[in-house]
Amino acid sequence: MGRKKDNNQRELPGFQPVSAALPEAARAAVKRPRRTMRVIQGAVTISEQDRPDIAYQHSVLCQCAMPLRNPGDDVREWERQQGRVSLLLRAGSAMHPEQERLVKVGLPYGPKPRLILAFLNTQAILTDSPVIEVEDSLTRFTDRIGFDKGGRTIRAVKNQLTRLSAADFTFGVAREGRSWTSGGRVVSGFELWFPKDDRQRVLWPTSVELSHEYFASLRQHAVPLNLEALGALKESALALDIYTWLAQRLWRVHPHEAAFITWAALKDQFGPDYGRMADFKRKFRQALRDVHAVYPDARIELDGRGITLRHSQPPIRRRLISTR
Repeated sequence: MGRKKDNNQRELPGFQPVSAALPEAARAAVKRPRRTMRVIQGAVTISEQDRPDIAYQHSVLCQCAMPLRNPGDDVREWERQQGRVSLLLRAGSAMHPEQERLVKVGLPYGPKPRLILAFLNTQAILTDSPVIEVEDSLTRFTDRIGFDKGGRTIRAVKNQLTRLSAADFTFGVAREGRSWTSGGRVVSGFELWFPKDDRQRVLWPTSVELSHEYFASLRQHAVPLNLEALGALKESALALDIYTWLAQRLWRVHPHEAAFITWAALKDQFGPDYGRMADFKRKFRQALRDVHAVYPDARIELDGRGITLRHSQPPIRRRLISTR
């Protein structure tokens, strides 16, 4: 009764605008799982932000993602292609301090390497330097994202940071009869298998240096994201992938046209390791609802055929980037 609808806002079937849904969601908080509550809290914060904290991801990784789950340490390559953009990820090796030899490590997977890389990207962009002082800043970042401080979480972060640092990334882009390829490690090197001091405080490496090739590419192809949204979606690699994809895709849709992607294409891009289409659809719908809560300006329509994208404001407006 009486709520005025914004004709410029397209909503998923059954969705309410975040501003209308939040009071009801808050009343039902005790009945909601922790992950849902984190998304609700993130949506509340985002709706009240004037100058959000900004994070960055490489545009290729917004379109071609790392594995959602562990493909197995025996899998040494991971290749994804989305339109004219390609990613080839190769697992690497790292020096083991106790065995005193190089040992193979698996591919990075799951939400943590996505968030770690966003942290490294952000620090590099903000300081305009490939050398990142991480000893204190990474601790602040993990606190800001809301990572649990328990030993299991810290070990998982270390493991994924090791995998990420040892891996080789090859990015490929084809456009207008020309192609661009960049390859190599994202991180040129740093201490792995971090020790702890006598008080058991986690010791991150003092500094990390991004490779010059990756840093140069990042400066040209960085996509700004809302850090609060990343924290709200931190436990779902699929939700993070959808959010970063929409962040770099929606503002590029023609204002007077729409882009349509079939379910088959969505599964190929976001869920190649889901066996059944029905399972992927269920997970994708759930993740998309979380994403829409923290990116309410996204004009998207999901139906039985696929998803329709319409021109939308990005989660971080350009004026906020230029004035920082």
